[in-house]
Amino acid sequence: MQRIEADISRRQMMGGAAAVLGMFAGFGLAPKEVRAQPPGRRIFLRNLRYFDGQTLSVKSGMEILVSGDKIEDIVPMGTGPEDADVIDCGGRTVTPGLIDCHWHSTLVNVSQLAALTQDIGFIHLVAGQEAGATLMRGFTTIRDTGGPVFGLKLAIDSGVVTGPRIFPSGAMLSQTSGHGDFRSLSALPRMPDDPADHTERSGVAMLADGRAEVLRRTREQLMKGASQIKIMAGGGVSSPYDPIDTAQFLEEEMEAAVRAAADWGTYVCAHVYTADAIKRCLRVGVKSIEHGQLADPETIRMMRDEGAWWSIQPFLHDEDANPKADPAQQAKQQEVAEGTKRAFVEGRAEGVKMAFGTDILMNPGGAPSQGRQLSKLARFMPPLEALRMATGAAGELLSLSGLRSPYPTKIPLGVVAKDGLADLLVWDGDPEESIDFIGDPDANLHLVMKGWRVFKEVL
Repeated sequence: MQRIEADISRRQMMGGAAAVLGMFAGFGLAPKEVRAQPPGRRIFLRNLRYFDGQTLSVKSGMEILVSGDKIEDIVPMGTGPEDADVIDCGGRTVTPGLIDCHWHSTLVNVSQLAALTQDIGFIHLVAGQEAGATLMRGFTTIRDTGGPVFGLKLAIDSGVVTGPRIFPSGAMLSQTSGHGDFRSLSALPRMPDDPADHTERSGVAMLADGRAEVLRRTREQLMKGASQIKIMAGGGVSSPYDPIDTAQFLEEEMEAAVRAAADWGTYVCAHVYTADAIKRCLRVGVKSIEHGQLADPETIRMMRDEGAWWSIQPFLHDEDANPKADPAQQAKQQEVAEGTKRAFVEGRAEGVKMAFGTDILMNPGGAPSQGRQLSKLARFMPPLEALRMATGAAGELLSLSGLRSPYPTKIPLGVVAKDGLADLLVWDGDPEESIDFIGDPDANLHLVMKGWRVFKEVL
């Protein structure tokens, strides 16, 4: 009987452990590194063509040597070392890891109702699952433009879960009645001794009115580890009460955030659509305009002259748009979609610095369109120019974080170059002709390397 009981206990223990591991794996929380490199062992990628993230051409006749988390060298074909692990790319195309400059890691794959009401533990588990899926789509880096992402970032960087590098903004800063104010009308008026709203307690957004309060909330996010600060400077589509034409935050309020961020060596990015609100941002030193599809030609030229970045998304009110049941929100989506087409054409014509983002938000099931949305940029520009917006150009935008960058600041991001970060992808497809292949990573993405660790290899 003792032997039988011991055997039953052993089976129960093993079954329970397997169930726990299965649960974590199912949520994308188990590290899935395919190739664990021994310390000091180099990787040599051969038999390839590559796009370097900067030059608008695909190069051949060269091979890539990776050592540690950097690209040690790019050498002529057939001259690589003999003491490295060889990965034969089969003549396919190598690109830098993709970068999404406008992503919400904890808000992408949950409904708006869930994001505003559910236990934060559930939100984080869904975010952990989605982080692994994001990496498998080839996005090795994202700039998180609002949400409680610090814990997820720590888990990814520590190897607890798999996912992309994260440049976190922390909670989005919003004025009362602004784009980050998701309270119900029954919560008004807010009195000084009222507790914080759920979105504030969970770190999704933070309400701040007046210069002193904006300073406090900005400094709190910097203390938590924000690599840049996100403010809501105008109305939006998803929020229920702020019309899209509204300007939000007074100049002195926005300037407080800009100065506090600058004191920490970093910058402010701003959610904003309309011309007047964009100009207000530029006058106080905001460095990155998020969205901006309703800018007029004068405002676009001002963006160029101020050296600001335009972090823009292909909002086209199509099958990939964030779903909206409210007719008012649908009307706002349509207005933005019409502006999107003009924005890409006029922004390129004026020479504004542009980087790619998606802003897939509170859209369960929408995240897999991430690569497909990148491919849509080729409707407005040559394919390699579009791909550069999600690689070299995006890496340049992220470098504005300076010493607040959560990753080594002296290693270039978003490029295939000597001493660049070893975030590399191997694709079936010719980006000189089309980047539609990026929209189907399951079929076309054969290798995912992030910092020399291989997370997918089906060569």
